[in-house]
Amino acid sequence: MLILNNVNVVFAKGTPDENHALKNISVTINKGDFITVIGSNGAGKSTLFNVIAGTHPVESGSILMRGNGAAIDITRESEYRRARRIGRIFQNPLLGTAGNMALEDNLVICEKKGYRGLKYTLNPKKRAEYRAIVSRLGLGLESRLRDNVGLFSGGQRQALTLLMTVMSKPEILLLDEHTAALDPVNAELVMNLTREFAAEQNLTVLMITHNMKHALETGNRLLMMDAGEIILDIANAEKQNLTLADVQARFKAAKHKELESDEMLLS
Repeated sequence: MLILNNVNVVFAKGTPDENHALKNISVTINKGDFITVIGSNGAGKSTLFNVIAGTHPVESGSILMRGNGAAIDITRESEYRRARRIGRIFQNPLLGTAGNMALEDNLVICEKKGYRGLKYTLNPKKRAEYRAIVSRLGLGLESRLRDNVGLFSGGQRQALTLLMTVMSKPEILLLDEHTAALDPVNAELVMNLTREFAAEQNLTVLMITHNMKHALETGNRLLMMDAGEIILDIANAEKQNLTLADVQARFKAAKHKELESDEMLLS
């Protein structure tokens, strides 16, 4: 699905603040992979996502994406073009929906990708379809299609963002700590929905998380980053039995030092 070959990203190059944020990253992401990405702050996780999404250019290396069986070089492709195939959800639950628009209008924009005939499209049949779709969230929002999204809670808006992103049928879904700003109840609700949608539609997902429980229990593959490098790549049966103690031991073996991130250890 996606191949990164020797990707490097350097910020503030040639200055005293130079930061080699990604160092020769090479990784292949297969169709249907659900990959959890862990690492301490500054490890390069968000930079990796920015490179995949096209937000940051690469210093060197290449990014290939499968399209109709052939590998297409998207290394220099713009962010807005990649957005047609790559969906992304951020930590802030307010970023994925238009708060000054009704729920049903948010859904139309998502479904039609900018089609302007909102009122013409919103006929009784379409509203019934949207009620059925939104009821999947289990939040009672199917009875509030005409309410502005700005009236909803952060957890409700993040669940809607997830639903809308899935509706747009991305080839790759990037989840950038998408439950971190939610209370425990809503975080678990959104995570359960994430797992359900990914399984139902065989989505290819990369999920950054500091929640080790989510990282270990979710998906078929785990990547651990440190200082701009991928130091662990554990998949399938090997990941199923993985424990926090295993992660700590493997980190120590790879880096010859202890894993010191309290945020990761205590999540």
